[in-house]
Amino acid sequence: MTNEDHGRIRARLRDGVVTVKVLLRHPMETGTRKESPVSEPVPRHFIREVVCERNGTPVLTLEWGWGIAANPYLSFDLNEGQVGDRIAVHWVDNKGETGRLEGAVI
Repeated sequence: MTNEDHGRIRARLRDGVVTVKVLLRHPMETGTRKESPVSEPVPRHFIREVVCERNGTPVLTLEWGWGIAANPYLSFDLNEGQVGDRIAVHWVDNKGETGRLEGAVI
C-alpha cells in the first residue's frame, strides 16, 4: 500500500520547529449511524491508537475512541529536528486493521 491509501503526511522545518500535518483516511464509524431509518446501525469502526515517530523513536502516542470524525486531521510540533528526518505515523483500529504514513522533513 502507498501513503495515499491511508492519507497524507507533511513535515516542515521552520525556525527550529518541525510542524507535522497528517490526514488519516478512515471511515471512523460511531455505531449510531443508519443507512436508512429501518436498517440496523453501521457497526463501530474507529482508530483506537495512533503512534507518531521521528527516525524510529516514538514522540507521540494517542488513544482515540469512536467520537472522532471521519478522515481525522492531526497536527503537532516537534521542538527538535532537521531536514531529512523521517516522520512516521501508524495506527490500529478496533477491528485490528492498521495503516502507516511516512515522510521526510523538508
